[in-house]
Amino acid sequence: MAPALLVIAHGSRDPRHAATVHALTGRVRALRPGLRVETAFLDFNTPTVGQALSSLYLSGVREVVALPLLLTRAFHAKSDIPAALAESASRLPGLSVRVADVLGPSPLLLTALERRLTEAGLTPADRATTAVVLASAGSTDPEAIAVIAETAREWRRTGWCAVRPAFASAALPRTEDAVRALRAEGFARVAVAPYVIAPGRLPDRIAAGAAAAGADVVADVLGAAPELARLLLRRFDAAATAPARLPALTA
Repeated sequence: MAPALLVIAHGSRDPRHAATVHALTGRVRALRPGLRVETAFLDFNTPTVGQALSSLYLSGVREVVALPLLLTRAFHAKSDIPAALAESASRLPGLSVRVADVLGPSPLLLTALERRLTEAGLTPADRATTAVVLASAGSTDPEAIAVIAETAREWRRTGWCAVRPAFASAALPRTEDAVRALRAEGFARVAVAPYVIAPGRLPDRIAAGAAAAGADVVADVLGAAPELARLLLRRFDAAATAPARLPALTA
């Protein structure tokens, strides 16, 4: 039996979060009909990682690629997800779990951000006159913060007149402060691009900060963008075909 893909999302009390995750995994299934794709959540939603792995195991699956639905390697990717997978795999004899890389950084994520800004009303001609705030959820992990900053620098090189990182929690600046700083520097048009996958408390905080600071354009979350679906499959393929270079958990 071919490896199954288990997409592990954070989870949220906000029902839009799980709905968006399921829409994304549904798009992945549509792109590759022969692949079994399941979803699990770390918190608030079900199934849990343990429940999802047990269900796969009972159906005969013995190889799983677990894919963290995360944009950076922060605490959840480094600690929570490996611990949940290890605990579950230890109870399921013969189950092999390989852990795929997180989604970011990737050019496909920049393309998805571009898609959302276009849907919000910007055109390619606006690049040279629009400053962008790349607004992420935030993290206390220095590696994650550095990746967001580098992503902003990479995106700036595609033609936007400025791209600055901002954070909804745990790090500074906040979205509203980044918007106001760009205004103070003389940029007439400022757009906010949420660098988050699904709706929830922190994305709502990003949108509220953008509105409070008078951002001209506020894009939607990345959501079930086709670029994200393709990226999930790339991460799956890399893990499935190169297990020696990836963490493996085998009971």
